[in-house]
Amino acid sequence: MLNKGRSEEELFTFFAETKNEDLDHDYIFSSMCTIPHSVAVRAHCMFMETNLGDPGLFPGTTALEKLLIKRFGDLFHCPDAGGYATSGGTESNIQALRLAKALRHDVAKPNVIVPASAHFSFKKACDILCLEIRKAPLTTDHRMDADRAAELIDKNTVALVGVAGTTEYGMVDPIADLAKIACQHDLFFHVDAAFGGMVIPFLNRPIPFDFTLRGVTTIAVDPHKMGMSTIPAGCLITRDKEILNTLNIDTPYLTVKQEYTLGGTRPGAPVAAALAVMDYLGVEGMKAVVAGCMKNTERLIAGMETIGIPRAATPDVNVATFVCEERRIPAPWKVSWTCRKHLRIVCMPHVHADRIEAFLRDIGDFNA
Repeated sequence: MLNKGRSEEELFTFFAETKNEDLDHDYIFSSMCTIPHSVAVRAHCMFMETNLGDPGLFPGTTALEKLLIKRFGDLFHCPDAGGYATSGGTESNIQALRLAKALRHDVAKPNVIVPASAHFSFKKACDILCLEIRKAPLTTDHRMDADRAAELIDKNTVALVGVAGTTEYGMVDPIADLAKIACQHDLFFHVDAAFGGMVIPFLNRPIPFDFTLRGVTTIAVDPHKMGMSTIPAGCLITRDKEILNTLNIDTPYLTVKQEYTLGGTRPGAPVAAALAVMDYLGVEGMKAVVAGCMKNTERLIAGMETIGIPRAATPDVNVATFVCEERRIPAPWKVSWTCRKHLRIVCMPHVHADRIEAFLRDIGDFNA
């Protein structure tokens, strides 16, 4: 810490210079986060000092969290759903598996079954919770093989996981089939829809993934991704409003005497920001945003194949992958690569049509 403080002008000159070292979003094609919507920024600034970890001090902000959960309950076809705002998909996934383990506390050596495409947060969750992780293989179209997943179930299995909008290939696992398997085995079934949860409901032909499927127990969704909220903003949504109370611990010095959340201090600002975007855009507005992202994804795939770079998969959501060598990508575009070394591009709301065309021109010229 400095012995003598800096002037405000000097401090923010330093911050501005440092921020200039960050990449320009015009060239970021690899991220599942985006520039927050203007109403999200405005709402965030209004609630920056609020702490949902001590809800009795901030009853208004707490009411907004409950309203946000209500919005997702309605969106996911379960108006009486429960849940709470998390820091994002990683926390939501950890909490879902923590809950699954707690509900089967009699199992000495618990295991969970996830797809081979599962987000790395499940490795963290299983390490923390001392769970054996069993990875079900994928089919040729990069989706979880439901039949192979069923073969992995035994008396020690406490949870089954499916992904709605995989991180690498943008695929939706066969959630309906997995839900049936979960019902047959009386299993806790968690759907990781951190990305797809704010894409799939707004597609012209939504793929079943939510509480319309009887076997689905919990859903993770991240407003700070396609919901264009400020970071960090996630939600864990539960079919049973009371189920999270299984995780309650005593908090004697707070305004509530028990809590089930993973974090203690929890910012209210991104919760207000997430709700602001949902209520400002509504279903019609979100459909327009998603339609634009899907149109850009389709244009990118068509343009790349014209150049001679074939798709690696036909995605369900706005993630495009290609069979392409890293040396073929010109600077300063920031893309990413899957575990199978396929080029991966996420067509987020900040990736406008003109940026797609600029990228296609650059990669075409670079490989001419």
